Amino acid sequence: MSVEAVLANASANTEEEAADEALIVFTPSGKRGRFPIGTPVLQAARALGVDIDSVCGGRAICGRCQVQLSEGSFAKHGLTSRSDHLTPVSATEQRYDEKRGLKQGRRLSCQVKLLGDVVIDVPADSQVHKQVVRKRAEVRAIELDPVTRLYYVEVVEPDMHAPTGDLERLYTALREQWNIADAYADLRTIQRLQKALREGDWKVTVAVYHGAIRSRNRVVAVWPRFHDRIYGVAIDIGSTTIAAHLCDLATGDVIASAGLMNPQIRFGEDLMSRVSYVMMNPGGDVEMTAAVRDALNTLIGQVAAEAGIERTNIVEGVFVGNPVMHHLLLGIDPIELGGAPFALATSTSQTLWASELDVRMHPDARVYILPCIAGHVGADAAAVVLSEGPYLQDENWLIVDVGTNAEIVLGNRHRLLACSSPTGPAFEGAQISSGQRAAPGAIERVRIDPSTLEPRYKVIGSDLWSDDPAFSDATASLGISGICGSGIIEAIAEMFLAGIVTSDGMIDGSLASATSRIQPNGRTFTYLLRAGEPEIRVTQNDIRQIQLAKAALYAGARLLMDHLEIDAVDRITLAGAFGSHIDVKHAMVLGMIPDCPLNKVSSAGNAAGTGARIALLNGKARREIEDVVTRIEKIETAIEPKFQEHFVSAMAFPHKTALYPHLAQVVTLPEQKTSDDGSARQGRRRRHR
Repeated sequence: MSVEAVLANASANTEEEAADEALIVFTPSGKRGRFPIGTPVLQAARALGVDIDSVCGGRAICGRCQVQLSEGSFAKHGLTSRSDHLTPVSATEQRYDEKRGLKQGRRLSCQVKLLGDVVIDVPADSQVHKQVVRKRAEVRAIELDPVTRLYYVEVVEPDMHAPTGDLERLYTALREQWNIADAYADLRTIQRLQKALREGDWKVTVAVYHGAIRSRNRVVAVWPRFHDRIYGVAIDIGSTTIAAHLCDLATGDVIASAGLMNPQIRFGEDLMSRVSYVMMNPGGDVEMTAAVRDALNTLIGQVAAEAGIERTNIVEGVFVGNPVMHHLLLGIDPIELGGAPFALATSTSQTLWASELDVRMHPDARVYILPCIAGHVGADAAAVVLSEGPYLQDENWLIVDVGTNAEIVLGNRHRLLACSSPTGPAFEGAQISSGQRAAPGAIERVRIDPSTLEPRYKVIGSDLWSDDPAFSDATASLGISGICGSGIIEAIAEMFLAGIVTSDGMIDGSLASATSRIQPNGRTFTYLLRAGEPEIRVTQNDIRQIQLAKAALYAGARLLMDHLEIDAVDRITLAGAFGSHIDVKHAMVLGMIPDCPLNKVSSAGNAAGTGARIALLNGKARREIEDVVTRIEKIETAIEPKFQEHFVSAMAFPHKTALYPHLAQVVTLPEQKTSDDGSARQGRRRRHR
């Protein structure tokens, strides 16, 4: 069977098993296909368009094509992935390992061959188009009131006539010189105290942690002489990406930021897939806990190196994440979150030693984890609420943290509601035919001329549009590799506005006579966005995936509006790494969000990361959000009868029944036409904008 035939007939649930073929699924891209037994993994990857780097042409010289097998039963993919489904480590791989080294569990994809069904993870460092984790630290004025503070003291030297210990004399110095009473330290601090005192000639700088209820004045670090810099990290642990911001606790400045893909993706793209993995693979939660903690240590090492400091200068951390990420970080089995009543092991905030989480910072570093709101609305949503402050406003404010699992908050200072909605990974480029995550060379902006139906686009890494004469030269080094989430949203919205797509999401095949870009594909049609290599098309299935995601998002928001007994919102904020890059007009054209004046719709960037920074730099903010969370009403979409009703209506563009008068003032919306409407076959209606 040819690769072309394989790809044309591939289907997640209906592929027939063939004894002489094996199914291979690549993560994080989600691309899959069947190939003959004995096919090299790199060859299969290239046939499927999987992004794997290789410079030496498969000669096992460059080592850039490294991959890792994900073992276990994967219900989502309908396969069991085992080590004996790949050929054993070859002499060539052994030789490469001896000379240059392979990370544990890594294989050279040019050497390893298929023997059975497998799930193969392509690490970020093996990808040609490295992930751009768009989780920058947003500029925000934060009132500085850090929980950990520095105090310079001069300690009385020991005296034969006053036989008190060094620690006790340090306590006296803190009390007399800084009025800090009831200070105390644990063994780890005491072990380092005497050396610091003598090296500093009895003059030391002390870091005191004032944050925990039962340890108001805990001495966590002592440096010889004057020391004026301590740092903390604020980390947003997303299901897809993790972002860290290193902050100077004295100034509040963000010193360094870094991000990486969450390595748990290889266990499942969405949260429920990961919970399912744990259910089917005993010990799977331990694997995922180890993976996320290792990622945190990698990020902390990166920001420390960028800032030119030692890890031991990082004395505090604030972590946020959704409930599944929260539980896995803490080493808690997340199975209870996989079904009603979606019980959290704990919803309160946590203050822990960093060492309890195997996170490498200062030996006595403390970590604060924000409270969770509900079983599917986590500490990251609490951080968004802290960042944006809807509980301080009079207007009805809808805040949507857009991601694989969207978290939605609606309300004002009188009443706040929250829910989550399973949008899936389509918004981030997964499950899209030419989709990829945001990386240089990915199409991120699209416009379609309503008269000619010709497109133009921009790619990440260049400010030029594709119809600019200098575009080809400017993007030659980048290459054009696919389309990311913001790009597919704009492409489909533009197709709808140009009349290429009907309100029920069907590509209008009658326009094939008007443009060669609309081409038949079996019983449906595709729109050719870019010719050349690679071809980038918008398929009927791509549109369906976006419809499913946007309908879930809208239905969740509409459900909260029902509970608040309102038919319109005053203000909308899109949060999250992806939400910050969505064009709000195109989001509304698709019906991802309810109608609202466009000047009242904005992006907040990584609001969860901003909330984490606020909690890191302001102790009062921690107490504030702990109080606010207890007052947020939790709505569970999984058991709400009207959610499905709202979901079905929201499948249409922009909506089957809801009116969009504010949007109509800015954009000329096409007449409501469906694939069953004869008018959909009688040409298109021109649009002016």
